[in-house]
Amino acid sequence: MHMKALGLLSGGLDSILAIKLVSELGLEVEAINFVTPFGQCVKKGEGAAVEAAKMLNVPLKVAKTGSDYIAMVRNPKHGYGKNVNPCIDCKIFMLKKAQEHAQKSGAKFLFTGEVVGQRPMSQMRNTLALIECEAGLEGKLLRPLSAKLLPPTEAELKGYVNREALRSISGRSRKDQIEMTKEFHITKYPGAAGGCLLTDHEFSKKLWDLFQHKKCVANKDIEFLKVGRHFRLGKNKIIVGRNQAENEALLKIKQKSDYYFEVPNCGSPDTLLQGPKTEEAIRVAAQLTMFHSDKKMGEVKVAYGKDTLSKEIVVCAPSLEEVNKLRI
Repeated sequence: MHMKALGLLSGGLDSILAIKLVSELGLEVEAINFVTPFGQCVKKGEGAAVEAAKMLNVPLKVAKTGSDYIAMVRNPKHGYGKNVNPCIDCKIFMLKKAQEHAQKSGAKFLFTGEVVGQRPMSQMRNTLALIECEAGLEGKLLRPLSAKLLPPTEAELKGYVNREALRSISGRSRKDQIEMTKEFHITKYPGAAGGCLLTDHEFSKKLWDLFQHKKCVANKDIEFLKVGRHFRLGKNKIIVGRNQAENEALLKIKQKSDYYFEVPNCGSPDTLLQGPKTEEAIRVAAQLTMFHSDKKMGEVKVAYGKDTLSKEIVVCAPSLEEVNKLRI
């Protein structure tokens, strides 16, 4: 009997194994991957999920999240983990979107690579039940890697999949998953490190600062958080590049209203000033540019402007204490 299933594919090992396992059961499998502004699993412009789908030889739907996803991150019903990571709400969000696609594509059921007890916030037994319930998938979401530890799902009860062929993996160890890679002859898979910036402490501080100071946050605002050193001066955000690559990235994503700064004729960062262009903001942005340049002594001339470096200001370097007070 022809049967189609839709699996969530992050590109990580667990989702790869889940896709492979369900495919081996004789079902037609399609994968769906959600691209958020907070992902960092990109290699040569191609996401890990794209590479995994090619390796698994399954069609992949890449779905980009929008303002509704950022709104969820900003105000999650079930709160955050250690950082600004709303893992429970994120999973519910993606499952709802995946179910919409499943209905359009004709998939009979959804499945994920989740493992019981692997992640303390979103993969404990009670949380897994909560997630599928709030996603409108109670008793319908298959988790093939841990299925034997969970109540039978609709896909199993209706005979779409053979429960005996499913697995009973639990916990944070990847020993069982590594054994499965040998079983399925999978030689290429990513390491265990996560790929979501929302779990990163330093990034989370910058994101929370953004939420505190900007009412409407878009994807382009989040792109700024991924580059440079970040400083806050009241209503102003100041971003200082760390190296040539970041300097180029900052100038590429610079908004028309931003000023940029540079110390001429020396190793200098490019600095962006966002917000009101007050005398104090310009002076502080120039000082931070000087502080991170090769000219750290005496009075230094800093060039700045909106479209070109057409203006100049002379400043002295701030103290480390002053810099740290502004650092996000």
